[in-house]
Amino acid sequence: MFIVGIILMIKNPDLLHKRLNSKEKESEQEILLLIGGVMFICGFVISGLNYRFKLFILPKCIIVIATIIFLLAYVLYAEVLRENMYLSRIIEIQENQKVIDTGLYGIVRHPMYSSTILLFLSIPLVLGSLFSFLIFLVYPVIIVKRIKNEEQVLEQGLEGYSEYKKKVKYRVIPFIW
Repeated sequence: MFIVGIILMIKNPDLLHKRLNSKEKESEQEILLLIGGVMFICGFVISGLNYRFKLFILPKCIIVIATIIFLLAYVLYAEVLRENMYLSRIIEIQENQKVIDTGLYGIVRHPMYSSTILLFLSIPLVLGSLFSFLIFLVYPVIIVKRIKNEEQVLEQGLEGYSEYKKKVKYRVIPFIW
């Protein structure tokens, strides 16, 4: 993330600023962000305690597979940042914003969420903690709620989004949802 941050700082400081802004305008989203923050803190604390006390350590092959998934998900994340200059951490319609429908956005409507689900579900497995993985399962639920609200905002305020939804049927997982 540090490397991506430096690249954004040099190549696209406006996008970096938008990605760092966490002042959510939608009240429902503020609650989801709070739940996500608690999930992260609990997940990492549990991972550390699991490692410290050797409660339940996952086999090395699962850790290696999770690491590969994490790295691939991070490549997807970086590609989404490259494709969409309107990416914001908060739900908003920006001035002169247009629908992006190429690249990963031609496959699913929310590729950022696709990549972060893979990232966040692989992190506890990379750390070797099944208990932390169970805590991180809250994240996909948060994303489902977030997408429902986000799509309402985009349909109401972003020209062409309704047509885009008809063109690209899947939200996060191709052929599933």
